[in-house]
Amino acid sequence: MSSTRPSALIADDEPLLRSSLTRMLTQVWPELEIVAEARNGREAVEQYQKFKPTVCFLDVHMPGMTGIEAARQIGRGVHLVFVTAYSEYAVEAFTQGALDYLVKPVDPARLADTVARVRERIGTSQEAPDIDSLLDKLEARMQKKAAAEPLRWIKAMVGQSLRMIPVASIDFLRSDEKYTLIAWRGDDGKAAEALIRSSLKELLDQLDASDFIQIHRSVVVNINMVSHVIRGENETATVFMKGREDKLPVSRSYLHHFKQM
Repeated sequence: MSSTRPSALIADDEPLLRSSLTRMLTQVWPELEIVAEARNGREAVEQYQKFKPTVCFLDVHMPGMTGIEAARQIGRGVHLVFVTAYSEYAVEAFTQGALDYLVKPVDPARLADTVARVRERIGTSQEAPDIDSLLDKLEARMQKKAAAEPLRWIKAMVGQSLRMIPVASIDFLRSDEKYTLIAWRGDDGKAAEALIRSSLKELLDQLDASDFIQIHRSVVVNINMVSHVIRGENETATVFMKGREDKLPVSRSYLHHFKQM
């Protein structure tokens, strides 16, 4: 690796999002070398210590260690760009302009602006800023969001009608690229589905954790609507919903929800 070539680390727990960001960076910053990827904050710290990249793109929300916690451990001397599903975090935490952010889904034009700013800092040998106070603001904003009242309704277009779907009537949610499939029961008790343009992670953070649990990176279920669970091979399982034929996968990372099996 050339010492003069800028390098980057991309940390996000969603493989498709890592691939998408890599592809867009290749287009807007051809000389940038992606030296490492990470699935969570702990891996991000490990990969940073190994490769010492010029810039780190860190997802704010990652399992285990968050992007903010990873940034604290990575420390100074690297240019940080946070990736978040919540623009309000960015408005409050980054108004000083010392750090940069991208809102999911990442817009190519916004990415180009971010890259231009980072390249300017690198080109002028400007040191990465003291980030502690900004991270404090971002973390406080996240905690405030987490303490907010759980989501009660979800808006969705069904045909030509705007429906207000009661969260309590939802069976499960499943990610579908840029969209999330909402599976719920209508007023007549029949199964219904709709696609909304929100990430699964964004919705999960707003749902009541006592009712909704993640069982797979792409699936969240309403535990009250679960009929039964069948244990599979290699520490996996399948969830069956009441009154539905859907078979929902439980990955190894989330099998602890059913540890009594």
